Amino acid sequence: MISEKMKNIMKSGSAIRAMFEEGKRLSEIYGKENVYDFSLGNPSIPAPEKVNKAIKEIVDSVDPLTLHGYMTNSGYVSVRKAVADDLNKRYNASYTADNIVMTVGAAGGLNVALKAIVNAGEEVIVIAPYFGEYDNYISNVDGQIVVVPPNPPTFQPDLSALKKAITPKTRAVIVNTPNNPTGVIYGKDTLRDLGKILKKKSEEYSTVIYIISDEPYRELAYDGEIAPFIPNYYSNTIIGYSYSKSLSLPGERIGYLAISDKADGYEELLSACNVATRILGFVNAPSLQQLLVEKCIDEKTDLSAYDENRKLLYSALSEYGFECVKPQGAFYLFVKCPINESDFVSKAKSYNILVVGGKSFCCEGYVRIAYCVSNKMIRTSLPSFEKLAKEIFGN
Repeated sequence: MISEKMKNIMKSGSAIRAMFEEGKRLSEIYGKENVYDFSLGNPSIPAPEKVNKAIKEIVDSVDPLTLHGYMTNSGYVSVRKAVADDLNKRYNASYTADNIVMTVGAAGGLNVALKAIVNAGEEVIVIAPYFGEYDNYISNVDGQIVVVPPNPPTFQPDLSALKKAITPKTRAVIVNTPNNPTGVIYGKDTLRDLGKILKKKSEEYSTVIYIISDEPYRELAYDGEIAPFIPNYYSNTIIGYSYSKSLSLPGERIGYLAISDKADGYEELLSACNVATRILGFVNAPSLQQLLVEKCIDEKTDLSAYDENRKLLYSALSEYGFECVKPQGAFYLFVKCPINESDFVSKAKSYNILVVGGKSFCCEGYVRIAYCVSNKMIRTSLPSFEKLAKEIFGN
């Protein structure tokens, strides 16, 4: 028999993964070219050429016992220094290797951070819409999830609602910008005001409240936008970063936590993250991927294809009558449902268009479209989107 906790997790499932599996089923029936699967945020741009070259160089040049052996739980010192130097160069920060913990992607990092700071029954605030797996991460450490409701049409965090949600049991706020599923980038003023609220509440309750900044989409920003660097506005920030999107390496599972020594309880927090890395079974981030990060720290994926997809899809769907949130970053389009959400998802599927309902992101009445697909697929799908619009709007 499995645990009761796992039974509950399995019941909730993942609508994203379920729709992805549905896409494979429909592809067998209608042909892959006739199914428009916008369900999964799986990068469609290849990793930079240097990535494969670097892997070969590492395998050929590094002593096998070193390459495939253990290292400190935080990761290789040289890799952590490279990450720290990169952050310092780009954000005028002051990190050292000692501020970095290499992790198994951002998901692994967030789980490590939550394990390190959350006691059973303590609260973690999430801002809707948000990546649904946060629920599982928080419940896995027996924390309590507190949801700040969505704030359409801008989808900037509702700071008044967030302030009311903070209690003496609040331990952390998870922030995700550029945001999955909206593509919205939280503004500097919003983040500055958020920091002030948390600081004031921490003083009021004599507690420490951390921001856990989930940053897999940090570099995916368009039209000259730059995602603000949250530690500049709040020192008690734990960054959870992933190279899944910035280097198109979702299957390699490599990222890091960055914790400033200005954070409250910095040394103890860092030690706790190292211990949590072992407790959760990661032990350390994969050695080959760590060394790859060091060699490719300055590499970036060409975002022009995502940008072209973004503009094409937003323009076409808006023309057809759909109300869309214009993405500033990431690779998702958030579309308001003109009818009941489940009916909209079902009608879309009847045209072989696979999207994920906003309910999965705690924001019912919308759907998420992942446009990290080929431009050809988007162009081929547009007549089906137009037919869907005509059926719904009666044009």
